[in-house]
Amino acid sequence: MGWGEGRASVNRVRHVPIVLLSAALLGGCFQPLYGTSTETGRPAVRDALSAIDVQQIDAAANSSEARLAVQIRNDLLFNFTGGGYSAPPTHKLKVQISGNRAVVVIDRATALPNIETYTLKTTYSLTEIATGKVVVTGNASTAVSYDTLGQQRFARLGGMHDAERRAAKVLSDNVTTRLASYFISGS
Repeated sequence: MGWGEGRASVNRVRHVPIVLLSAALLGGCFQPLYGTSTETGRPAVRDALSAIDVQQIDAAANSSEARLAVQIRNDLLFNFTGGGYSAPPTHKLKVQISGNRAVVVIDRATALPNIETYTLKTTYSLTEIATGKVVVTGNASTAVSYDTLGQQRFARLGGMHDAERRAAKVLSDNVTTRLASYFISGS
């Protein structure tokens, strides 16, 4: 190792304490998303989310969307309360969903689909109950692929239902994160 190489490694080591000190000072600027206390005096995100009244999600009776509407609402309620009791409502959440299937890959020999996707889209709005003002609106969508497993009827249905459940979970998590972000930032 020559003189120039040793000097370069010493210069790199000199920057380490500065970086560590900066990280320690800036560490106090961040608030955990689901923390229990806030510095701003607003209620904690966990408390604000538990005060959201999730409205029933409309879907056609006896359809896959009806099943998913129940699952999404239950996932949102669990995400907001953690399985505990809800606080008195300050906001209400209205969610609308729509889903569709598409064939991605077709087997040339049998002309039957090998891989399909399920796309689920949602539109949601959060309304402040006291003022009736809509404070958050948004859209979320996800596409989940599934294998038809050689066209075995029940295996295909099982894969399709699993894809629908995964898509519903992704959307409920996206909506929860967006609403938590609103309660943190106020916008």
